Amino acid sequence: MTLHRTAADYAHELPGAELEHPFGDDWEVFKVRGKVFMLMTEVPGRPVVILKSDPGEALALREHHSHITPGYHMNKKHWITLEDGEGVDKKLVRELVTESYRLVVAHLPKAEQPVDPHTYGGGTQASR
Repeated sequence: MTLHRTAADYAHELPGAELEHPFGDDWEVFKVRGKVFMLMTEVPGRPVVILKSDPGEALALREHHSHITPGYHMNKKHWITLEDGEGVDKKLVRELVTESYRLVVAHLPKAEQPVDPHTYGGGTQASR
């Protein structure tokens, strides 16, 4: 599994998701209705994926996964950084990308929501 390819493939499947490069070619930024839900870059040669996360869920994820750390260049309470490593599989990546998307969609005005954030994707079980 290549982390960036897996995360990007899942992000492209999400309704209304768009890829932009507002910070240059080194950053891939995925947005829904103009709001960021995923960033991808390399931090000293290591690919990372930066995702929005519920603060309680983010804490649990960081406690259970050594390859999940606070959000790189983002609010450390609401964002996580995911690196490739033991325990990071396609299922976890898909759950975290979907959850980040759902959290962003939930804060959009109802008329702009491409999906119902309360039912789309069935929620995550990443911390269990």
